[in-house]
Amino acid sequence: MALEIERKFLVSGDFKSHAYHHEQITQGYLSSAPDRSVRVRIKGDKAYLTIKGISNASGISRYEWEKEIAIEEAKELMHLCEPGAIDKIRYYIECGKHTFEVDEFRGENQGLVVAEIELEDEKESFIHPDWLGKEVTGDNRYYNASLVKCPFTKW
Repeated sequence: MALEIERKFLVSGDFKSHAYHHEQITQGYLSSAPDRSVRVRIKGDKAYLTIKGISNASGISRYEWEKEIAIEEAKELMHLCEPGAIDKIRYYIECGKHTFEVDEFRGENQGLVVAEIELEDEKESFIHPDWLGKEVTGDNRYYNASLVKCPFTKW
């Protein structure tokens, strides 16, 4: 297993003009238990099965295992997922030596835009672009597994 070190932020302002690529993402959860989640994701023309563990006390680090699977398999697994799905467009924005992944949610999470940045170390510094808003790292409401159960539009 690999350790995922990631921080999350709300987004305000123009970020799309900075993106070098974007793609559609649809995902569902085979399990969204608080201590582990098992996700099926279709991202562009690829698909993945991902298992994530519980976050550490800071909310920044957690274990993640991911494997690419055939799109046909992912579509079949989607039928086994818990009710609800995540539908979003992901924008990729280079900023210094890092890449922000900015998710613009659709459907029941319409209006929510969240930026994530993966780091090598929890204390690693990075550039904060002007469209980067309030940090929500560790706030479980912003985890995709939580947004399936309690969508942003129902807050």
